[in-house]
Amino acid sequence: MIRKVISLTRSQKTRLLLASDILLVPVAFASAILLQHDGGEGLVRALAEHWGFLPILMFAAGALSVMLGLSRVRLKDYAGGAIGRTAGLSALLGLFSFLLSGISENGMALGFHVVFALVYFVGYFLARHAMYWVLTEIYLRSHVVTRVAIYGAGRTGLTLATELRQHPQIMAYAFLDDNATLHGMTVNGLPVYPGVHVQKVMETYKINRVILAMPSVSFDKQSFISKRLEKLGVEVQTLPSFAQLLGGEELMGKLMPTGPAALLARDPLDEALSSGCAAYRGANVLISGGGGSIGLELCRQVLACRPAKLVLFELSELALYTAEAEMRLLAETVGCEIVPVLGTIADGVQVAQVLAAHRIDVVLHAAAYKHVPLVEMNARAGLANNVLGTAVLAREAREAGVKRFVLVSSDKAVRPGNLMGASKRMAELIVQDLSARSNRTIFSIVRFGNVLGSSGSVLPLFQGQIARGGPITLTDERVTRYFMTMQEAARLVLLAGSFAEGGEVFVLDMGKPIRIGDLARRLIKAAGYTVRDAENPNGDIEIVTTGMRPGEKLHEELMVRKGAQTTAHPKIIRVREDSLSEIEMAAALRDLREALEQGGEAAVIEVVARAVREYNPQSLPAEAVQMQIAKARKALEKPAE
Repeated sequence: MIRKVISLTRSQKTRLLLASDILLVPVAFASAILLQHDGGEGLVRALAEHWGFLPILMFAAGALSVMLGLSRVRLKDYAGGAIGRTAGLSALLGLFSFLLSGISENGMALGFHVVFALVYFVGYFLARHAMYWVLTEIYLRSHVVTRVAIYGAGRTGLTLATELRQHPQIMAYAFLDDNATLHGMTVNGLPVYPGVHVQKVMETYKINRVILAMPSVSFDKQSFISKRLEKLGVEVQTLPSFAQLLGGEELMGKLMPTGPAALLARDPLDEALSSGCAAYRGANVLISGGGGSIGLELCRQVLACRPAKLVLFELSELALYTAEAEMRLLAETVGCEIVPVLGTIADGVQVAQVLAAHRIDVVLHAAAYKHVPLVEMNARAGLANNVLGTAVLAREAREAGVKRFVLVSSDKAVRPGNLMGASKRMAELIVQDLSARSNRTIFSIVRFGNVLGSSGSVLPLFQGQIARGGPITLTDERVTRYFMTMQEAARLVLLAGSFAEGGEVFVLDMGKPIRIGDLARRLIKAAGYTVRDAENPNGDIEIVTTGMRPGEKLHEELMVRKGAQTTAHPKIIRVREDSLSEIEMAAALRDLREALEQGGEAAVIEVVARAVREYNPQSLPAEAVQMQIAKARKALEKPAE
């Protein structure tokens, strides 16, 4: 029965609706007479006197329904203009009834014709909605129809809901939205539920697909929502942007599956990195930079391990506020205490107080300035935070007896060509030095490549450029990078921290590096567009090469020395790196502090060049700086007298 109803052709459905419009006439006529007469005898007598009107009125109703296009309006599209046309049809039927009554011997009062028109309108409206309710109930029990919830009740979501009405095999049942002002409302004919009630919505409407229609929400938040939905067993798709509606293009053609596999050109490693919670369960964990992209994902995954306390240490008030709100919501199910701390890791007094007050067992250090051009142009701020801040946090962690300290590093620390990479390498050297002199704290370093969707990364940049209609800007077509998902990066940090023994540098086996140009083309294709170039001048999005940025390298590496070793996990590799002696490290930190106090960037860069001997700057502010670096390195090469 269900399959027969769903498989009806468009013409068959039109004839059924037309029959309903016609058969409603005698029902409305009899109801109007019943309202005008008392008792059954009056109803029978009035019907006997005026039954001759019915065939004419039924014919008129059918003709008007066809003329006004009401019989062709699908049940799920019956709203707004269609209701207005129904009012017009009802008024015309009342007028015809009045005219017929005027030429007959037994005329009826004007009030009867008004009541007849009103009853027909109300009956028509209720009949259409009753049939729509029956249809939705049939769809709920069907395996043929895709039942959809739209996450996001903004402009894009409303446009998508309207477009979904044109697809016979797709039925939209509800909106999900995190905006509290919309909860409980009905928008575009669909109820709006809070995002936290997604499981209830799925069970109520038997939803089997959720479409994310939230172009203004950050990529990492969309990834988090998508991950949560997929765990509930529902298919998730996403729309790149409302801007793609420009030019009249259909949104349905822009839907693409969420998940990183298509962009990474390899299978994601989430399942391969499924362990590592033992070191965090029941522990007090501090995450520096807890409001950043990586820090926030670390918070989510640490919470899944059920720690006793989670301390969010963050410099940005807005980022901390947002992170705390999300973590408190997630922590309700695991019984973890959430502690937000606003401050800087360079403040040794505050760091020591926080570590002692909350009896921290594990520190995951993800606080750093990471944008290459910005650090290149702001050397003092970048080095003060990334190097001296790490030194303060790591030293205080050792003094407080923290069990594990994990530094989140970058592939840019390998033979760095920019100050950001050099600052991360100095941070690694600091952790290696403290590890060699620590009996209680296990220090380790995790190094990985670009993270898809992190703030300032290439993915949201390209997505924004595509949403604006292009062009996509590349520094160089030859540039390659290692990529991983936010979930992979966070899981790697947790795993490495769980089985580190002290002083190791861990990297993830990420396969082959990806050309940025290829990534741009995949994104354009995934968004439903074509590349505009010499071979396809009528394409949608152009790719423009702008030239290398200051400090940028064509290719990144994950290790300097040969001889990587396997670990307890097949996808995680332990690499060996050179380190500085205790005296060399102390001298480098002393010289860096003095250079920062003096305020000269040239002196700061000179200190970096002495400490990070493989530093090979791709771009420097002045020739004098290069001369100072050459002089510093020459002095290092002289034998001691």
